[in-house]
Amino acid sequence: MPKMKTRKSAAKRFSKTGGNKYKRKNAGMRHNLEGKPKKAKSGLIKTNYVHKSDVARVKKMLPYSQ
Repeated sequence: MPKMKTRKSAAKRFSKTGGNKYKRKNAGMRHNLEGKPKKAKSGLIKTNYVHKSDVARVKKMLPYSQ
């Protein structure tokens, strides 16, 4: 059987942690930051985890992250 290909766009966006979770960045920190309050911007800096309903989808895109 041939090797499975990793979705490179997903590999750049998600990374696996030691506890079998997937890390992701928050959207909304590229531009139009003047209109956002400081509290909102500081909340967007932090990393989040992929929701449990989307984990199967991310695993399929990253076959060798296991």
